[in-house]
Amino acid sequence: MSDHTEHILTFACPEKLGIVHSITEVLVQQRQEIIDLKQFGDRNSQRFFLRVHFACEGGSAVSTQALREAFAPLAEQYRAELTVEPKDRKRRVLLMVSKSEHCLNDLMFRARVGELPIEVVAVVSNHDDHRDLVEWHGIPYHHIPVTPATKPQAEAELLKLRERYDVELVVLARYMQVLSSRLVEDMAGEVINIHHSFLPSFKGARPYHQAYEKGVKTVGATAHYVNAELDEGPIIAQQVVEVDHTFDAADLAAAGRDTERKALANAVKWHCEGRVFLNGNRTVVLKQARRSAPGRAERPNQASMTTAVISGALR
Repeated sequence: MSDHTEHILTFACPEKLGIVHSITEVLVQQRQEIIDLKQFGDRNSQRFFLRVHFACEGGSAVSTQALREAFAPLAEQYRAELTVEPKDRKRRVLLMVSKSEHCLNDLMFRARVGELPIEVVAVVSNHDDHRDLVEWHGIPYHHIPVTPATKPQAEAELLKLRERYDVELVVLARYMQVLSSRLVEDMAGEVINIHHSFLPSFKGARPYHQAYEKGVKTVGATAHYVNAELDEGPIIAQQVVEVDHTFDAADLAAAGRDTERKALANAVKWHCEGRVFLNGNRTVVLKQARRSAPGRAERPNQASMTTAVISGALR
């Protein structure tokens, strides 16, 4: 495996004393410097989550496989879900879309300019509308029509494409077909959907019309992992925008498109950066700290204070 200077480690396990101390000890042994460390202990689920961005001391390089082997005993000791990946690795993503192209176009653009750590390897649609747009980006386009009678064959074809392109994440960018329970179970934690509503409100079809009937003063969008229950998967990101009584259903839909784009882009980015952890039917998202304005010191928060006292082996 190739040598890399910077890596990301993620670690999720049952709560236990000494976890951070053990991890930082291995980092020291491997001559790695911590660039950023985020952690969260959920007292309700008794689960601990950690993400570390680290780099080789002095700019040297070490193989990813060597680091994985160094941390493997800790994964066994703490019964942890562990990943170690090069920071610059792009995830292989398959996008799925129906008629509305705004989320599709946004994700392809962000990937093209380097805002998302992804490689869009293919696009699948149950319509042929967006072929020219997708192929302009140099991305393969697969038209797979879906009817109630052909749905099993369509999903079988999707699974073949997933294997063919070595897909790591499937993103439903306004794909207006419900995936079967079997398919969802096969890809658990690997499918992100954007729902054009601030869940848990207005599930299912035509949420903007539902919102209009309720006279809402905000509309929003929710990016979530897909599970067997429609629009019930663990939420990753949400966005809202204010509206008022002058908005009809079409106006609400237009206002909501920006929230859909932003919520989905955030969810994809955080997932592919190793910031999202499943915690039952919820998620833990260890976000990047906000950068201070030039010349302005950032006020320390609890997370940074915790990181500062790691040497005390509080965990």
